[in-house]
Amino acid sequence: MPDQLELRLPDGVRLHVEMSGPPDAPVTVLLLHGWTLDGRSWHRQVAELRDRYGDRVRVVAYDARGHGRSSCMALPAATLAQLGDDLAAVLDAVAPDGPVVLAGHSLGGMTIMEYAHRHRKHFAARVAGLLFVSTTAEGHTHTAYGLSPRIARLIRLAETTGAGVLARCGTWRPPRALLRALRPSIRWVLFGDRCDPADIRLVTSAVARASLRSIGGFRPSIGAHHRLDTLAELGRLPAAALVGDRDRLTPPPCARSIAAALPTTELTVCPGAGHMLVMERPEEVNAALHGVLGQVLADRRRTARRAAASGAAPRHAVPSSG
Repeated sequence: MPDQLELRLPDGVRLHVEMSGPPDAPVTVLLLHGWTLDGRSWHRQVAELRDRYGDRVRVVAYDARGHGRSSCMALPAATLAQLGDDLAAVLDAVAPDGPVVLAGHSLGGMTIMEYAHRHRKHFAARVAGLLFVSTTAEGHTHTAYGLSPRIARLIRLAETTGAGVLARCGTWRPPRALLRALRPSIRWVLFGDRCDPADIRLVTSAVARASLRSIGGFRPSIGAHHRLDTLAELGRLPAAALVGDRDRLTPPPCARSIAAALPTTELTVCPGAGHMLVMERPEEVNAALHGVLGQVLADRRRTARRAAASGAAPRHAVPSSG
């Protein structure tokens, strides 16, 4: 069973954090979930990391404010800027030392970019690799829901209007009966050609845990999110980006612009897949994460060898993986 922590933030919000692996592991992988979801969406990646790396990697996942088992917040704090600050606080609390690989799905990827924008020195000192899954650095610029531009504009108008109403509903949560009725729509919006029934049940369960304030309140800052310039300043970090070619929310142009801004990014487009790649294409997501993590671990081994040659062994030296 993973260790659990309820992290209290300065504004009183409590974040539910789960960790597995030793605190002094050479590398920490921190997984950030998407809008209206929770940390459980990464369960296949968590299992793979534990099986493959054992004690060489610490895995951390948490529920964003207003989501899952974390508490709700005041409406003015339902912003990407606040999520970026929360990420910095989580890192300080649970992984204060050693390199970190950040993996973000959808809203989680935007959170990483916002953290990099707002905490540049902190980011530069801590982050050794990046994984972006089904996310964007350009708000809703490319979001057309797979429909004609005219219909997409009407849907966006209805969505933003509805989000404003939901944001004022406070800590209430979506009725489960309503979500069961909406499963066909959720499946259409989030998944591609194939969908495991267990995955749609998990997604529906996660949405049922999200407060209406978080469902509606984060929408404006998501739409206004533009961080290509931030990505372009990140240097030569190992990075990967994945997108499904049937993604109706963050379609392939979103991932391509990320890869163009951050040239070290290894781009993967998954045929027939939608927005939920962490569930739909776990093998591809795991492979991309292994690629980034492998580079980080190799760099740690090189650093350890150089330190050994100079007579000063570094902290968290990484043993050979064979």
